Amino acid sequence: MATSGNHRTHLVWDWNGTLLDDIDAVLGATNAAFAEVDLAPLTLEQYRETYCVPIPRFYERLMGRPPTLAEWERMDDLFNRHYTEHRAACGLTAGVEDLLDRWRLAGRSQSLLSMYGHENLVPVVRGYGIERHFVRVDGRTGPSGGSKAQHMERHFEVLGGIAPEHAVVIGDAVDDAVAAAHVGARAVLYTGGSHSRGSLEAAGVPVVDTLAEAVALAELMTD
Repeated sequence: MATSGNHRTHLVWDWNGTLLDDIDAVLGATNAAFAEVDLAPLTLEQYRETYCVPIPRFYERLMGRPPTLAEWERMDDLFNRHYTEHRAACGLTAGVEDLLDRWRLAGRSQSLLSMYGHENLVPVVRGYGIERHFVRVDGRTGPSGGSKAQHMERHFEVLGGIAPEHAVVIGDAVDDAVAAAHVGARAVLYTGGSHSRGSLEAAGVPVVDTLAEAVALAELMTD
């Protein structure tokens, strides 16, 4: 990855809400799940202002108390079931295929890291025809509801030869910035997903409204 002291930037892409334009599916699945557990539906603005990880804390904000283990497991199951139904109508974020193609053809590397279950993520990414752009695709392999930091750490361990300090994480959630900082990588956050601009800006990293802006910034951050 490095020649004569010149390090080429590696991109670590998030999936949901970043490469995949699925915020409407997420909101629809959330409200469908809420309807089954007697929680009030959220508008997109309310969702973005309230959402956080670990996800049980998101439910705590809405319920006014921590969910019991049984409640969390039920809500997680309901959300995943409804999300699978809603996701079928989702497309890639505008311009994604061109951005991924140009980065790869320029001889730069990129990978995909998601908290979406690995066994679901890989065939979905393959189905959108973009798997070839990534040196690695990693989804979550443990229980849902956790943080991305340890997942990011393992991702770099298995990437091999790519140092976090020469990488930029592009995602739509504060947790992406936290995970990047955990391993010593940079981050750029995109406003098209799960968080409001205000909550993203509180993470202290650059915030952009398009993925093209994110890639342009990433190019300047470590090269």
